[in-house]
Amino acid sequence: METTLIYELIGYLASILVAISLMMSAIVKLRVVNMIGAFTFSVYGILIGSIPVAAMNGFIVLINIYYLIQIYKDKDFFRLLRIHGESEYLKEFLNFHRESIHTFQPDFTVSKNHNFTLFVLRNMIPAGLVLGNLDENGKLAIDLDYVIPDYRDFKIGNYLFNDKVHYFRNQGVRTITTPAGNKAHNHYLEKVGFVRSSNDPGQYQHKLTEQT
Repeated sequence: METTLIYELIGYLASILVAISLMMSAIVKLRVVNMIGAFTFSVYGILIGSIPVAAMNGFIVLINIYYLIQIYKDKDFFRLLRIHGESEYLKEFLNFHRESIHTFQPDFTVSKNHNFTLFVLRNMIPAGLVLGNLDENGKLAIDLDYVIPDYRDFKIGNYLFNDKVHYFRNQGVRTITTPAGNKAHNHYLEKVGFVRSSNDPGQYQHKLTEQT
């Protein structure tokens, strides 16, 4: 393969990565993919002898690294807010995020009644929502565990299912189950402490063991 063609392919790859990043709504993924695209562009600039292209995209890489560090360093204020299942705001929230919810948890249905409705506020923004049913044996069966796009950096999940284990216990919860979703949602579940049920591969389970 000719060297010129290889350089062109690297340039096309960089362009595709940057374009993909601009279509992402999750800010962390956007930053990561954009950083990789800018780095690839910087390499392309060096290969073709274009210092301005290499320098500008190298600078963009540094900007992305800076903001990614800030995202993970920033101290957020979290609060749990349990609300009534008939809340008008809840209905509007579910309706607004309907398509995104079905992308991650396609089997979720809004019409089902739930006796456990919990919003996770992040800097007073309703960024996460848990819907489920808690039975008399302390089993919380979650039907929906959803985080809005701008906050999908695992902070909410870690706060909810690891830092706030005692909150669930105070609510009478002893174990949590939730259905599997798409690949990204399953990765999220495993990241925040859920394990796939040995009895039912379509379910995940959390034993509410506090981390040390």
